[in-house]
Amino acid sequence: MILALTMCDLKIIDAHAHLWERQDAVVEGKRILTLHNGMSDFMGEIRQMMPAYMTDGFNSAERFLANMDYARVSAAVITQEYIDGSQNRYLSQVKDKYSDRLFCCGMVEMRRDSGFFQEAQELYRQGFKAIKIPAQRLRIPGRTWMLTSEEAMEMFRFMERNGMVLSIDLAAGTAQIGEMEEIIAECPDLKIAIGHFGMVTVDGWEEQIKLARHKNVMVESGGITWLFNAEFYPFAGAVKAIRRAADLVGMDHLMWGSDYPRTMVAVTYKMSYDFVLKSNLLEDTEKALFLGLNAERFYGFTNLTVPPYIKNMVE
Repeated sequence: MILALTMCDLKIIDAHAHLWERQDAVVEGKRILTLHNGMSDFMGEIRQMMPAYMTDGFNSAERFLANMDYARVSAAVITQEYIDGSQNRYLSQVKDKYSDRLFCCGMVEMRRDSGFFQEAQELYRQGFKAIKIPAQRLRIPGRTWMLTSEEAMEMFRFMERNGMVLSIDLAAGTAQIGEMEEIIAECPDLKIAIGHFGMVTVDGWEEQIKLARHKNVMVESGGITWLFNAEFYPFAGAVKAIRRAADLVGMDHLMWGSDYPRTMVAVTYKMSYDFVLKSNLLEDTEKALFLGLNAERFYGFTNLTVPPYIKNMVE
């Protein structure tokens, strides 16, 4: 049984999680700022950004690793988003300290006309093996920054030559599909991970998934429990979407992601993958690929172990 395999052998890998010292960002001219008790001022509205017990607003690697250990998650990919502000300085420390379990993405500021390629080169020199682009933020009212600009393509060619991963969240729907196809054609050996499962609850999501028909493109499910939050656990619609995506591109091109800690305001960390384990729509081998084996291969994790099971007080 897959459940027995998980308890003993399966290395679960989270392909989409976030860490930050403090949120301090501006998106579309509006401020995002850490407050207290897990709350943030999000563009003028108070939002519960992470669990209330994170009283100091510090979304630290140590807290995350404790959650990973409790949920028996072996490793994770730390991505970034403009709404959190750049965490490059903090994640540089994290990757050096916890490289055995945490694969950290640097982030470049592409909401400008130039200078981000040099930023990517510097991140590479610092030892980052991946660059994150929250590309959905590159299209705002009255302004668009193209993923296929001359400088952007130069950056992608650099990343391809140096074996870096492009982690990218796309605008909902098909708006950036053409740009991605151009990037993939120009840089066929560039490893690309598309986030948020193609914004699965929005029309056009399957076109984002179909990008993974290219050999070096993967899709990860970070935020899928947020997108299906209205139906809540066990997220039957999310499982059906995973099944549909596997039929389109093959399960070997899909990876699980939690979108920790934002999604933890609604579910526990274990619940963010447990609904996949308990589904009868996926075969055991498919669950193993989706929950860890694909990410282990794609990101090059080695020598991972499965955290031991700790009995709960309620058991």
